[in-house]
Amino acid sequence: MIKARVHSIETMGLVDGPGIRVVVFMQGCKLRCAYCHNPDTWDIKGGQEMTVDELINKVKRYKIYFQRSKGGVTLSGGDPLLQPEFVIDFFKRCKQEGIHTALDTSGYGIGKYDEILKWTDLVLLDVKHIDDIEHKKLTGADRHGFFEFLNAVKRDGTKLWIRHVVVPGITDGEEHIKKLAKFINTIPNVEKIELLPYHVHGVNKYKEMNIKYRLENVPPLDKDRLERLYEILNQNLTTQHAIVDKIAM
Repeated sequence: MIKARVHSIETMGLVDGPGIRVVVFMQGCKLRCAYCHNPDTWDIKGGQEMTVDELINKVKRYKIYFQRSKGGVTLSGGDPLLQPEFVIDFFKRCKQEGIHTALDTSGYGIGKYDEILKWTDLVLLDVKHIDDIEHKKLTGADRHGFFEFLNAVKRDGTKLWIRHVVVPGITDGEEHIKKLAKFINTIPNVEKIELLPYHVHGVNKYKEMNIKYRLENVPPLDKDRLERLYEILNQNLTTQHAIVDKIAM
């Protein structure tokens, strides 16, 4: 029986995919992003153990809301790609139940991507940084894993939303956003782009876990700055079917 380590489950979610969603935060992540607001999901041995049957039974309770809102279930984390067998089996069961499936990931897993994507309706892909050196500074890892997963998404033609956290002094430069747009223009199956404003909501977790928070002097992103970066992004996108979706602050 396939089991997974699950951190928490959010019902009636509205921001991690279309419609009303059940969002399942899974344990384990290869990255150590400086702005991560869920450091308690890093350890793949944390959380609680759940079977596919247990999780599908929880999710099925909300089918009426999914049907009315065109919603579904989103696996997030951490990174669900670190527990691929569970993702495959769980998403298969979701499809049998007629439930829309979304995968919220940074693209750093351990393989079986084509099999996972076979059962995935939508990928929410976090683009951490577009510069190799700065990416490693920000996350602790190079971009090889990211491109391995992105190539699978492109190969399989899975619907894709791009997400990018905008951090003052790190990813909020105008030239940076132009380069981000140029990169997105190379991906044919992008449907939506979201710039996520940096916030400090998870800082207390670092204190509780006795982990140094590397961005402790960085303020939340200013609303006007986000508006300006959206303008620049729109001006530089050539992918006609990609919709820039403004995130409310």
